[in-house]
Amino acid sequence: MVTLGSTDLDVFPICFGGNVFGWTADEPQSRAVLDVYTAGGGNFIDTSNSYLIEHGRSERIIGRWMTDRGNHDRIVVATKVGGGREPVRNLRAETIKREAHASLERLQTDHIDLYYAHFDDEETPLEETLHAFDALVQEGTVRHLGASNYTPERLNSALDLQRTHGLAEFTVLQPHYNLVERNFEATLLPVADAWDLAVLPYYALAKGFLTGKYRPGSEVVESDRAEGARAYLDQGGAAVLAALDEIAAAHDTTVPAVALAWLLARPRVVAPIASARTTEQLAQILPAATLALTPAEIDRLSAATQTA
Repeated sequence: MVTLGSTDLDVFPICFGGNVFGWTADEPQSRAVLDVYTAGGGNFIDTSNSYLIEHGRSERIIGRWMTDRGNHDRIVVATKVGGGREPVRNLRAETIKREAHASLERLQTDHIDLYYAHFDDEETPLEETLHAFDALVQEGTVRHLGASNYTPERLNSALDLQRTHGLAEFTVLQPHYNLVERNFEATLLPVADAWDLAVLPYYALAKGFLTGKYRPGSEVVESDRAEGARAYLDQGGAAVLAALDEIAAAHDTTVPAVALAWLLARPRVVAPIASARTTEQLAQILPAATLALTPAEIDRLSAATQTA
């Protein structure tokens, strides 16, 4: 386990992404994956009020599973507000309060360990949003706060307002970041450094591309995600896969484990978020939690992506 930044939460270094629950994984599949994840030492689950198809479906599946397993006190749950469709895709005070309590009900718990602003809402004053989050922390509904999908400028402004007014602060940042998407390093990483934020990257496996499934000539069931993942091949992705293959073979491990281990070696990254709809896919991911890459291997991967 690792400590999540400046919080008091001890978490497994691979956060399980619950976006697949109730979407590509039905409830029995979701429960099977969660059972294997926790049996392997996992305790950190990421979800959202807007996941997926039906509002809150992922939260409901997680809540029923935790209640049936009696493990609420052993699982760290992160969820979000501000995503999805209207009338919930905003960060107005009434939305934050209503959706937080709805998430509690769906998760069948009395508190949310980590609560994110899922997307910035520039139409709502930052002060209104931040005071609403602070109220949840003060009443004990939420333990810690995080931000996702903010620009550096807006995130800096939010953090400055929180500190100036003595409000509960964002302590965790969830950015789009992986081996082939590294814009974070030049944009939001300086903000994370300045404000001592723990980083939990989403799309840690680049929509599946970094699993090694999408290769030249490979036949994969067509989907929006498959199209997006395959696009990396046109951006020099073959060189990245070659480096991943080489290092995975050297460690007798899997390609996705190496991709996640590279992220874990990056500054401020505590627990990349990765999902799996089957236990077989999960088995490809879990070795990352204990995989230590050498400095030369990290440099090899970094160089491959810089030229991709």
